[in-house]
Amino acid sequence: MKKHLILLVLAATSYSAAAQAPAASAPAATATAAPTGYPEMMAATIKELLSTGDPAQLKQIASKFERASSVAPTDWLPQYYQAYALLINCFQSKESDDAKDKTLDQAEAALGRARKLRGDESELLVLQAYVYQARLGISPMMRSAKYSGMVNEALAQAKKLNPANPRIYLVQANNLYFTPKMFGGGADAAKPVYDEAKTRYAAFKPSTPLMPNWGERQLLGRLKAYEGTAAK
Repeated sequence: MKKHLILLVLAATSYSAAAQAPAASAPAATATAAPTGYPEMMAATIKELLSTGDPAQLKQIASKFERASSVAPTDWLPQYYQAYALLINCFQSKESDDAKDKTLDQAEAALGRARKLRGDESELLVLQAYVYQARLGISPMMRSAKYSGMVNEALAQAKKLNPANPRIYLVQANNLYFTPKMFGGGADAAKPVYDEAKTRYAAFKPSTPLMPNWGERQLLGRLKAYEGTAAK
């Protein structure tokens, strides 16, 4: 019966294919307190999340993780992945700026719940930095002074907790890449940090199959773009 419940909760909408090293604070227990079939359903939903960039599908996936959190209320990972799905939706969506800010509000609320469940603080800080980056991207001219520093501060805290986390360097490099050259950013400034991210991803292995393991595909795409520029 429990297995049927989790199947209904996490698979309420059909799946469609399309987008660690331990931190200082110990993550809360996951599969040990979860219903039968929960790890498998989480793994399938994470795979779906990482395979799409469709805004509507990302919202559906975020809802699946929200339902998963009610089934396994002591596990921080559904809240984390709900926040990540909403964040990526914001980057992909053509909605208004106000709508994107509301989506990011929801992402930050999910992050807050994951933090209360004692999730991996390094991963949560990286995702928080990424949310700040999305806020900045909505209106770069108006928000850069506020959010660029907040991105760097969150990443610095994450690095203190777990310098082996490759997502720190990916988000840091993105922040540099989109910062104007006159303020110390640009493609040339970001390249060494992308290279560092590549090294960190090569050495990285998540502590469990459900732990965060996103970003490498984005990184490789960035590095490939550098190769194309150099070839011209």
